[in-house]
Amino acid sequence: MPEPDADVVVVGLGAWGSMALWQLASRGVRAIGVERHGRGHSLGASHGGSRMFRITCLEHPGLVPLARRSGELWDLLGRQAGKPLLHRYGGLLIGSPDSAVAGGTLTAANEHGIEVEPLDRARLAERFPQHTALAADDIGVWEPSAGLLRPEESIRAALDAAETAGAQVLTGTEVTGIYSTDDGVLVHSPGRTWLARRVVVATGSWLPSMTPLPELRVVRMPVTWFEPDGDADRFRLAEFPVFMRELDGGTVLWGCGADPPYDVKLGLEQFGATAVPFDPLDTDRSVTPADWTALREVLADHLPGLRPEPSRVAVCMLTLTPDGQFVLGSLPEAPNVIVAGGDNAHGFKHATGIGELLADLATGHEPRIDFSFMDVKRFC
Repeated sequence: MPEPDADVVVVGLGAWGSMALWQLASRGVRAIGVERHGRGHSLGASHGGSRMFRITCLEHPGLVPLARRSGELWDLLGRQAGKPLLHRYGGLLIGSPDSAVAGGTLTAANEHGIEVEPLDRARLAERFPQHTALAADDIGVWEPSAGLLRPEESIRAALDAAETAGAQVLTGTEVTGIYSTDDGVLVHSPGRTWLARRVVVATGSWLPSMTPLPELRVVRMPVTWFEPDGDADRFRLAEFPVFMRELDGGTVLWGCGADPPYDVKLGLEQFGATAVPFDPLDTDRSVTPADWTALREVLADHLPGLRPEPSRVAVCMLTLTPDGQFVLGSLPEAPNVIVAGGDNAHGFKHATGIGELLADLATGHEPRIDFSFMDVKRFC
């Protein structure tokens, strides 16, 4: 067998790939990371300045242990970077007692022993007056362990830590083919081919075009920022932290405050049949007023302290799975190729834990987290 160029090549250095590379290098594994764009770029799903972190995961009970471990690893990476990456301002979940957001949060907290503070409607309105037009049965759930992550800063910190530990980071390098052979895995790019014992493919919205996973669906999601109208201090992060609010009909309004210059980031979850399919190879990320019309109408009633026109709008790509769960694991037809994708708009908070899990799989270790509900084999 020829001598491999690396024990592991990580293809894609966004949220999950960068953390996998950091974890591999920290263990002394000979690792190479390859990214078609730049560090912390704005063409995928890991940009926009902020991401919510919470432990009370509503999407699956098995995500709670992953979120807890991810929080520990975010703190570790922050110490290595010399600055905190997870800012625990707390988080607010709003909805009726039987809603997925508020009711589901209380259920998750009770089942897993997570500290939360229930808020009745009166207390919710008093403590967070920015939120108006509360329904008669709305309640709030305050999770003090929730907070905010800075995605671009976090990815760069992981890549810096990986390089410090000995990994090689190659940006502006497109991978054009991945082939499992008897000698290992060949990773092709224009002008260069690497041989690795194993490969981790964590290319986000580019994953469907690189692997045999037709179940993955890539959609386009606009992300919008608004400036306060009047007293801007009400929308500081300490006063207006990360939140999810379930409205009538099940639509979820989400967002977070901001310190000066006070661009408040907001969005609506709309990942169902109305989500717009998108080709990640299309470099057009332009926006139109249609991207924020529905959100603007919601804000007029529910967050009237913000100006009605957005200060800026960006486009984010999401990769969805039929069951809403991540896709992780070795491909059955190529066990030395490990894939990671299907963020379903809630993957960044788990990035450090998933990076550790991918490093375990790539080095033949049993992961500490049960990931059977995310296993790629359910689609193979």
